[in-house]
Amino acid sequence: MSRLLFLFAIAAVIYLLFKSARKNLPPQAVKPAEDMVRCAHCGVHLPAGESVSAGDLHFCCAAHRDAQG
Repeated sequence: MSRLLFLFAIAAVIYLLFKSARKNLPPQAVKPAEDMVRCAHCGVHLPAGESVSAGDLHFCCAAHRDAQG
């Protein structure tokens, strides 16, 4: 019985050590929100930074931009 209590105490100490170590980690950097735009050719939505622009229109790839004319 004492062996079981000893193992439980060791497990509790290990759990508390891991829990406190996770609190001390620096927070992960969060990417800023980016506007979503719609491809004028196929309609897929993607971040504005990843789109290919032609005037006021946004496209998901150069092939769609070229196909639109």
